[in-house]
Amino acid sequence: MALSRLAREFAAAIKYQDWSDSPWRLDRAGHRRELDSKARPTDDFLKPEEARRVRVNVMWVTAQVLGHADPNFDVHEYAKACGVTGHSVGTIEAGIMRDHTGAYLAVGE
Repeated sequence: MALSRLAREFAAAIKYQDWSDSPWRLDRAGHRRELDSKARPTDDFLKPEEARRVRVNVMWVTAQVLGHADPNFDVHEYAKACGVTGHSVGTIEAGIMRDHTGAYLAVGE
């Protein structure tokens, strides 16, 4: 099943973003460190595994909203499109809140 236009755009933004300096600065969408005018030493950045965790958490938060809004939403397809790979089905599902019927909960429910 194809992702909705909105889900594709979210996924592209999440995949493209450089998450390695996300705890220290506010970035515009699509930030790429190699395009920064003020390059900083790389030891100030998150390690690749830490940046990967940020990406996974962002994917989960946006997937929660998309899944609640779109009954045809596929979280596994979305995770892959976000660049979140190498995780088991259970790991991807673990970050999603659902009700007893399996429907996505609205954020805050």
